[in-house]
Amino acid sequence: MDKKLFIETLGCAMNVRDTEHIIAELNKHHSYSQTDILQEADLIIINTCSVREKPVAKLFSELGVFNQKKKPDAKIGVCGCTASHLGQQIINRAPYVDFVLGARNVSKISQAIETKGMVAIDINNDETNYDFADFRTSQYRCSVNISLGCDKSCTFCIVPATRGEEISIPSELIIGEIEKSVKSGAKEVFLLGQNVNNYGTRFSDDREKTSFTQLLKDISQIEGLERIRFTSPHPLHMDDEFIEEFASNPKICKQIHVPLQAGNSRVLKDMKRGYTKEWFLNRCEKIRSLVPDVRISTDIIVAFPGESDEEFLDTLDVIEKVRFDTIFNFKYSPRPHTPAQNMPNQIPDDIASQRLQRVIELHKEHQDEIMHGYVGKTFEVLFEDLKPNGEVFGYSDNYTSVFVKGSEELLGKIVPVKITQAFRTSLKGEVV
Repeated sequence: MDKKLFIETLGCAMNVRDTEHIIAELNKHHSYSQTDILQEADLIIINTCSVREKPVAKLFSELGVFNQKKKPDAKIGVCGCTASHLGQQIINRAPYVDFVLGARNVSKISQAIETKGMVAIDINNDETNYDFADFRTSQYRCSVNISLGCDKSCTFCIVPATRGEEISIPSELIIGEIEKSVKSGAKEVFLLGQNVNNYGTRFSDDREKTSFTQLLKDISQIEGLERIRFTSPHPLHMDDEFIEEFASNPKICKQIHVPLQAGNSRVLKDMKRGYTKEWFLNRCEKIRSLVPDVRISTDIIVAFPGESDEEFLDTLDVIEKVRFDTIFNFKYSPRPHTPAQNMPNQIPDDIASQRLQRVIELHKEHQDEIMHGYVGKTFEVLFEDLKPNGEVFGYSDNYTSVFVKGSEELLGKIVPVKITQAFRTSLKGEVV
């Protein structure tokens, strides 16, 4: 009889892809079927994120709930970035946990579930040539890792300590994985990496260096693939060649994530981001000049240690000038293994909250104006989900959520939709 797997995924798109790899490996070797009911699971896994607020406290809180509700013989495993930096401490503190797998050790899941107390957290483990079994949660979109790890040293970020140094995955493996997904129905690929546009600077073998721009050109030649998305590019590596390929390649969706973090050049230097406010604005201006209907999203951290009131105003200035379509905004919070946690002049929480609210309110104004400006326009939408109320949901080329009245006949198709209603985070329309 098949055993049942309950898996909770926290954090970024790379964690979601790691979860797909875990499920694929378990399907291949152990015949697990998924369940959303914790109490009936034979294996319970939490795939953790170290970037979310208070990740350690929340992990052990979740584990306590899992242990109370699980079947007596069910196993519990902890994977992901928090697993990477805590390791054996997790089992020491929660002895009912059966195994711990770090973010660079996903391929060891089959061994882990058979080895009580296994802890594998080597951040230098090389999985770039590992042939994972095939599994994806979306029928019409595939997510594909193009690199593992991160070579940046941003002072607020724990990722290099949990995912190790950056290594690019060979292009033939990437293209082969996409081709398999396209043959089974995928229309769109989502390329994943901590800094995707740094692709090709280091491989685990001695092959020649290449570039993300060249990888985009190669992937766009795949027959049957209609859309290419990627996250996250780094502003530092957004050279003209990359931006021009983004603008001119018809298969590349016209939405791009450009993580700002802070608008002040001195703060950016303390963050070790490698670019200035002026460089960031220049890159966004070039993108918008070449792709007028582009949607630009970003990440913003307010109240980084030492950020003055005047320096914070630079962040608001960048928001005003770029008019981001989506902002993932956060108050700075210290993370272990990061230089920023020991920096002087940590900002009080009340000030951080005030700054965050100002970012949120300014962005809401822009969102409302941008979204209502889409009414009357026509977008190409890939439909991928049928809703209970008779609506079909999909994403436009520029990654806007769109709903129309329709049936399952629309699923998996890219069709033109004229927008009739706009909301802050979604659109409604009619198939043309």
